[in-house]
Amino acid sequence: MEGVENLGTELMGFYQDFISSLPPIAGNFFNFLILVLLVVVYCIFIWKFYKFIAKKNILGLDLNKYNKSEHPLFTKLLAGALYFAEYIIILPFLIFFWFVVFTFFLMFLTDLEISTLLIVSATIIAAIRITSYYKEDLSKDVAKLLPFTLLAVSILTPNFFNIERIFTHFTNLPNFFGNIAYYLLFIIVIEIILRFFDFIFSLFGLEEEKIEENQKEGTGGE
Repeated sequence: MEGVENLGTELMGFYQDFISSLPPIAGNFFNFLILVLLVVVYCIFIWKFYKFIAKKNILGLDLNKYNKSEHPLFTKLLAGALYFAEYIIILPFLIFFWFVVFTFFLMFLTDLEISTLLIVSATIIAAIRITSYYKEDLSKDVAKLLPFTLLAVSILTPNFFNIERIFTHFTNLPNFFGNIAYYLLFIIVIEIILRFFDFIFSLFGLEEEKIEENQKEGTGGE
């Protein structure tokens, strides 16, 4: 981890030497270009993946189709195991990947501390996942609007156009990876709780009622 901090310091020194070798106008332009590219990549990431993270059933793998057992007990046990593998193991790691990349972008776009960034990012992810079980349209709005709102707030902060801030945050990567395991556990627990209540609702037929209600609303909207 100390090597990462040294690398960040070396990169900052190299970049400062490079900028100082350029005319002032060219140096300012290059600084501005890097920030613009970072914002563009962030916007593309949010635009490409917000629908993905906002889906209730992200995977759509249907692992249960591989359940070929003819014995009733084995069929139920295997179905439960496949459901566990798909929604309790695979799905949280995909959500966690989105969380890591999202936090990584925020680390370079904002001036917040790593601990605060992780809390903000985890809160947004949790809100997206919880609302996806209520209404996916609402979840999509949350997954799109909140990250873009954070970007707008960051751009309006006085220190945003300081390129050295990016290299300074690069040296904080060890703290980022050191604390991120707790949030993986948080995401797994959240998804387990959501799946549990979704299962309970399906047992009492509440899930079907909600689907019918959403279909009526969609028809009425047309």
